[in-house]
Amino acid sequence: MKSLRSVLMLAIMALLVSCTEPTRFLTYDGPEVTSLVVFKGRRQMLVMHDNDVLQTLNFELGFAPDGPKQYERDGRTPEGTYRINRRNPNSQYHLSLGISYPNVNQVAAAAALGRDAGGEIFIHGTPRRNEGQDDWTVGCIAITNDEIEQLYAMVKDGTPIFILP
Repeated sequence: MKSLRSVLMLAIMALLVSCTEPTRFLTYDGPEVTSLVVFKGRRQMLVMHDNDVLQTLNFELGFAPDGPKQYERDGRTPEGTYRINRRNPNSQYHLSLGISYPNVNQVAAAAALGRDAGGEIFIHGTPRRNEGQDDWTVGCIAITNDEIEQLYAMVKDGTPIFILP
């Protein structure tokens, strides 16, 4: 009787496991990503492990990409040193990784202009309607959905990101 009950429990557990939704996120077991280096002018992001380039990604920026971000919705991407500080698995742009913009100086500079610095700057995917368009975001860094899935798996919160002109 005990063995029949054990077999029945194992069968139920196997059925439950087979019915669960597969993981929606990729996994990564390669070298640790130690930094991201973004070259705005070249539209290239280097995914780095120490001094080794693991991957090079092309991207789109905001609708007014030249120069550093000054205030919310100006169409520019910030420049400087930041960290990946959050992730959004439910982003309207597929997946997204948050960038720790703004810093104290950027908040003060925007306030001096009578504006809000904003703060919703991400690396994210691209909706189908924007695929192939140049510089369409409000200041974020947009890569393909396949690329954000890979990057989302590779990059840990706290990873430094250097955004250069």
